[in-house]
Amino acid sequence: MEVLAGALHSITSKCMVLLVTVLILRALLFASFPGFGGIEWGNLVYLRAPLLNFDFGIRQDKFLVVPQLVWGLNNQKIAFARACLTARLLNRTLLMPSLSASLFYKEIDLLQPISFDKVFQFEKFNALCRGFVRLGRYSDVLNRTEVLEMEKGSGRRWTVERDLSQLKEHSEGSFDDYEIIRIIGKNPFLWHDHWPVKDYARIFECLDLTEEIAKEADRVVSRIRAVGREVTGNTEAVEVKSSIITSDGSSFQPLPFVAVHMRIEIDWMIHCKNLERRLNTNRICSGKKAIVERVRNIAGLKTPVVVYLAVADKLLNNSSILDGWEEGFLPFEKKKLGVVGIYKKYPYLIQSAIDYEVCLKADIFVGNSFSTFSSLIVLERTQKMIRMSVTNMCGENVRWPSYAYNIPGESNGPMRWVTNMSESSLQAISYGTNHISC
Repeated sequence: MEVLAGALHSITSKCMVLLVTVLILRALLFASFPGFGGIEWGNLVYLRAPLLNFDFGIRQDKFLVVPQLVWGLNNQKIAFARACLTARLLNRTLLMPSLSASLFYKEIDLLQPISFDKVFQFEKFNALCRGFVRLGRYSDVLNRTEVLEMEKGSGRRWTVERDLSQLKEHSEGSFDDYEIIRIIGKNPFLWHDHWPVKDYARIFECLDLTEEIAKEADRVVSRIRAVGREVTGNTEAVEVKSSIITSDGSSFQPLPFVAVHMRIEIDWMIHCKNLERRLNTNRICSGKKAIVERVRNIAGLKTPVVVYLAVADKLLNNSSILDGWEEGFLPFEKKKLGVVGIYKKYPYLIQSAIDYEVCLKADIFVGNSFSTFSSLIVLERTQKMIRMSVTNMCGENVRWPSYAYNIPGESNGPMRWVTNMSESSLQAISYGTNHISC
């Protein structure tokens, strides 16, 4: 036995020596060729990837500049993600774009620019999306005069294929020698889409609100939860169990909190009526009465229940949104909830970001499948369920269920809604659909 043990020990030692020798030789070999594969190793963010499928990462010395992002919060988030994926295709760092704090659809000159890092955490984005996409600051640029302008085509003749061909052309040869490529023309939201939903979802997961804005959203959620505790009259016990839910996803629920993205504002009703005529459907617009009825008919929903109505108050032409709810439903909007002061401190974009976070954290979410705001919330809630390994996302007693009130479901309630993560583009989320997964 001693002889056998000695032999094994000798073989193990030789294998270890051989492995160390190979690693040293490999290091020396690659160090001798810093430009191996046409890539400068010192400028890389490495991807953790399986062997034989190694991705060298995103270059930090080549940059992409895109136009200012405009329109609503979620139009801008989609535009931002598309810009990131475009930069990834070109193997370039995206220089931090400007968002738009105000909401003007036609008066571009009136748009109030706001830096990305005033809304989302810059460093955390790069940490979470490390190796997939990368954001840079203008201070990272060495020579701002070395810029190649690339104009996006438009019109029917500018097809998806032509657009992709243009991008690929600018990722190689003399085009790729430029330190900066600046894309000019239309808003990135309107660019052709070349990426699957899962790629967009990965970028959205990297977007964390700044601590200040996140705390404001938490204050609103805390106020909604407090209303529920006031109804139950058992504050201390519920507070303890509520903290357990927040930290570990326990299935125990205090008084449920339903968030309804109530799209009945003036601008939306004009838009959706035109859209219904164009698409020959009656499943886009929903009035207040229809929304209230759908929410009341959610299958299995127990009362009493707190209902938070997320609505753009300034664009609202109906002050009676708190009327018509049956006993057991406790509707609140910003004024009744006592949180108007939180929102008034900020421009439209950040107000929308706070509401988005509140809806995201709701026990139940009900929205409109033709709204990008609602659609992105459902996408993130679907991602949460996937991360929690939920197998039947359309089943009963599922954590974070979502519904579309513009589509009739069981017992004239809203239709259950999850995002189809296998879609090859973001078309349905960007522009709306009646074909929702459940």
